[in-house]
Amino acid sequence: MNKQQRNTRRTLACILAPILLLLACLYGLTYGSVPISPGEVWSILLGDRLETSGLIIMDLRLPRVLIGLLVGACLAVSGALLQGVMSNPLADPGIIGVSAGGGLAAVIAMVVLPQYSYLLPAGAFLGSFLAAIMIYLLAWDSGASPMKIVLAGVAINALLGAAMNGFMVVFSDRVQAVLPWLSGGLSGRSWHHLGFAAPYALIGLALSLLAIKPANLLLLGDDSARLLGLKAEVSRFLIILLAALLAGTAVSVAGLVGFVGLVVPHAVRLLIGGDYRFLLPVSMLGGGALVVFTDTAARTWFDPVELPVGILLAGVGAPFFLYLLRRRRLTS
Repeated sequence: MNKQQRNTRRTLACILAPILLLLACLYGLTYGSVPISPGEVWSILLGDRLETSGLIIMDLRLPRVLIGLLVGACLAVSGALLQGVMSNPLADPGIIGVSAGGGLAAVIAMVVLPQYSYLLPAGAFLGSFLAAIMIYLLAWDSGASPMKIVLAGVAINALLGAAMNGFMVVFSDRVQAVLPWLSGGLSGRSWHHLGFAAPYALIGLALSLLAIKPANLLLLGDDSARLLGLKAEVSRFLIILLAALLAGTAVSVAGLVGFVGLVVPHAVRLLIGGDYRFLLPVSMLGGGALVVFTDTAARTWFDPVELPVGILLAGVGAPFFLYLLRRRRLTS
C-alpha cells in the first residue's frame, strides 16, 4: 500500500467511522420489542415526551446505547494502546489479564461479599489496575520488554481465571448472580450506571489522545524512542495503566465483554496503518459502533430471549482471533 492509497483510506475511515457510529446508535434506539420510527426518536430527543415511546427511549434505550458506546470505545482504545506498547497485534485487555483482574474483584463482591455488592464498579476498576501493575512488576528485569509483559499477562490471566472459578465452586449456591455478568452484557443498564462510568471513561479517552505521540515513538523501538527524548519504560508503564483504566471502566459497567479490544484496533490497523493519530480515533468510534450494534442485535435477533452481548461478540471475535493466528503463522 503506497502513501497515496494510505492517505485515501485514512480520509475515508475518518469520514465513515462517525457515520457508522450514528447509524449504530439509530439502530439501537429504533429497534426492539416495540419498534419506534426514526422520526419519533428524533422528536423525543428534541424534548417531545410521547408517553410510551418517550419512556422506552429516554429510560431504557438511550442510556443503554450511550453505555454501549462508552464501553466499546474504552475497550477498543485500550486494545489499541496495548497492541502498540507491547509490539503485539494479538494483545488485548481480556487476553493479557487486565480484564480478569476486574472480573475477579467483581466475583468477590457479588459471590463472597454480596452485602458489599454496591462496591462492584469500584472493585472491578481497582482490580484491573492491580492486575496491570502486577503484570508489569512480574515482567520487570532491568526493564520490561513487550514479550515479557505479554507472557506475564497470559500467566496472570490464567491465575485470575482459576481464582474466579474457585470462588464460584466454593460458593456454588450464589453462582446464578454472577453468571450474566461474566458473560458480559448491558441488560438493565440505566442512567445510574452511565453516571458512574462516564467520568472515568471520558477522562481515560481524553488522556488516550495525549498518548498518541509516545505510542507512535514506541513503535520505532525503545532505543530510537530514547534517542528522540522519550523515556521509554516510563511511557510504556503509564500507557499500560491508562489501558487498565479504560478496561476497568468497561468491565465495571458491562462485565467481561471480550474481543472488542482485539478485533477493532487490528482491523483498523489493517485498513489504515499503525499511525496512532488516525488509529486511535477511528478505533474509538469503531469500538463504540460495534458494541452498540452487537448489543442491539443480541436483544432483538433472538427474541424472546435476550442474549448477552459478550456471547455474540465472542462468536464474532474468536474466529477473527484464529484468523490472525493463521495469518501471522503464514507470514512467519
